[in-house]
Amino acid sequence: MGPHPAVAAIRLAVRRVLHDVIAEHAEQTERAGRAPHPELARAGAGSRSGTLPDRPGAPLVLVACSGGADSMALASALAFEARKLPVRAGGITVDHGLQDGSDSRAVEVAARLAAMDLGPAEAVAVHVGREGGPEAAARDARYAALDAAAERHGAAAVLLGHTRDDQAETVLLGLARGSGIRSLSGMAAASGPAGRYRRPFLQLDRQTARTACLAQSLPVWDDPHNIDPAYTRSRLRHEGLPALEKALGKGVVEALARTAQLSRDDADALDTWAAAADRDVRDDAGRLECAKLYALPPAVRRRVLRRAAIEAGSPAGSLFARHIEEVDRLVTGWRGQQAINLPGRVEALRQGGRLVIRQS
Repeated sequence: MGPHPAVAAIRLAVRRVLHDVIAEHAEQTERAGRAPHPELARAGAGSRSGTLPDRPGAPLVLVACSGGADSMALASALAFEARKLPVRAGGITVDHGLQDGSDSRAVEVAARLAAMDLGPAEAVAVHVGREGGPEAAARDARYAALDAAAERHGAAAVLLGHTRDDQAETVLLGLARGSGIRSLSGMAAASGPAGRYRRPFLQLDRQTARTACLAQSLPVWDDPHNIDPAYTRSRLRHEGLPALEKALGKGVVEALARTAQLSRDDADALDTWAAAADRDVRDDAGRLECAKLYALPPAVRRRVLRRAAIEAGSPAGSLFARHIEEVDRLVTGWRGQQAINLPGRVEALRQGGRLVIRQS
């Protein structure tokens, strides 16, 4: 008899991502002038060759594991699939230090990862600051630790356990911020430096991951922060989404996930257009010409302005739609306004038909 349907679903999702990682690794190796190992080439093309020994030349894939149901299901699927594919598999758990006993819990999770034959299996402690609020600060600290671990071990990819439910929540949070179509696009299946972060479960719901853990008797830790109403995402998860489903019927989560994918496709297309337009709206000295900016569609023009602000040193995470709207008015509603102050000590001003965005 085959595995439980939930277990089969998570393994298939992970297998697909691993084949992508293997194929990309083989391509990079070939571009570097080194012949990829025959097993890497075959696996990248979709071969299944049975149990494979650990090889130094195989790409390393790490799983970020909190000990919760989503990431434990992900870790178990990675461990299972890695035994049959030319990859090395490890795991990292991050101790945010925000709860009593978090350090011992992190050590316990790392031990569980090691028991799955994942290696390296590490617990990494971080300091969580205050900038941007507790949720954003914890996220920034976590990703910094995962980036450092990936660099330290030379990992080709880091798997994250975000599910379709997480995607729906992210879309609603973006909608509440009013930040535009890019916020509505939610989380990408691959993101970070060179697509380091991979999210195999974006098409699977949270219950599937939890069921897979139950079917495999995997111990699961439920983070109390996930039900703490002090956190925005927790309130959305336990109050907002249930209220929407009560008012609109079942299928809200699936609809929001579809919205994310459609929005991402549109946003990617507009970003490509804006990148091309950026070259056409500059003079010979590289300065932005207001008349040419004015002629662009608003969605494209605002992307050009955002790119210019980020290049000048404005942090992307602190640059909101209201900032870009103010800069846009220097182009479309010029009345002799003063310079616009942007995050990162960047200013935007209009001078002689040119838009200047620079450090103040």
